[in-house]
Amino acid sequence: MNPLSLGPVLCVAAGGAVGSVLRHLVGVMALRHAGADFPWGTLAVNVVGSLAIGAIGGAVADGAALAPELRLFLVTGVLGGFTTFSAFSLDTGALFQRSPALAALYLAVTIGGGLGAFALGWLLGQRAA
Repeated sequence: MNPLSLGPVLCVAAGGAVGSVLRHLVGVMALRHAGADFPWGTLAVNVVGSLAIGAIGGAVADGAALAPELRLFLVTGVLGGFTTFSAFSLDTGALFQRSPALAALYLAVTIGGGLGAFALGWLLGQRAA
């Protein structure tokens, strides 16, 4: 499969559209329910995205078959559009301007939560395979 041909590009584009819309909806819901004092939406998508990519990676590493087109759609497209580490950087910088301690807490919880969720997802993916 040529990664520059139309098929793979459309898989990534379609997945990216789904992922970015989902990210937007999570952000809107977080803002409505938790307010704007903390970037709950960004935190949620990063942890959930890490869990999902861990589950997929763990399943594939343990022998589950995943068609290249589906991998492009899910991992590169959906999860690439859903997770927001560029927004994470912006949110961390903005929090740091207001409160270095709150920024440090956000940084630790996001990274720790993301890596923990990845490890859990990996184990779940291995068990599901």
